[in-house]
Amino acid sequence: MDRISNQKVAAVIVAAGESRRMGSIDKAFALLAGKPVLARVLDVFQACNLIDQIIVVVSKKSLEKCQQLVAEHGWSKVTDICPGGARRQDSVAAGLNRLMDCNWVVIHDGARPLVTEDLIRCGLAEGKETGAAVAAVPVKDTIKVAGNDRLAQHTPLRHNLWAVQTPQVFRFDIITEAYRQIKADVTDDASLVEQLGYKVKLYMGSYDNIKVTTPDDLALAEVLWQKHGK
Repeated sequence: MDRISNQKVAAVIVAAGESRRMGSIDKAFALLAGKPVLARVLDVFQACNLIDQIIVVVSKKSLEKCQQLVAEHGWSKVTDICPGGARRQDSVAAGLNRLMDCNWVVIHDGARPLVTEDLIRCGLAEGKETGAAVAAVPVKDTIKVAGNDRLAQHTPLRHNLWAVQTPQVFRFDIITEAYRQIKADVTDDASLVEQLGYKVKLYMGSYDNIKVTTPDDLALAEVLWQKHGK
């Protein structure tokens, strides 16, 4: 795909989580095939010719470590590294506040190291339709909705259910408006956009595009990394 109408595209890589389920390890700096998970992500965004600028958001305690990582690898597109907030959406907001002169924003979890340039390109292509596009995969398992008592209330139709991932792609004006107006707790950026009445397009992600949250996830990511011959 050619550059998206010659407009500028920025990426916000969010890696400011507390990593509680990883024990004492910051998952962004856990090693995947000998290299930090965050570095695997940044390599892909640096290589993608549709990305002009990268903002990295990390925890305050990891700020210096991230600065050293960027300096060592020479990722020229990384223009800022900033501390995140208490919630994921606070961290995204901090990253968005560092952006200037861009038309599109690609938001990606720094804990999804198997992202590909194709996923980024596809998101930007699909985003042109509605101004918002999100990587997702069809749910394979049957899902039950239960109450606090864990009693099943109903079973939604599986073919209508998608598991949402990142990258999530937005027109800059849409995502900044959403973060300015909506203050409710959400688990992904598209939820904010939806609450403003914008349509969000789902595009096919990858079942390999897993999020590293636990040591088991990291082990699986290692297997998937080897499978792809990286």
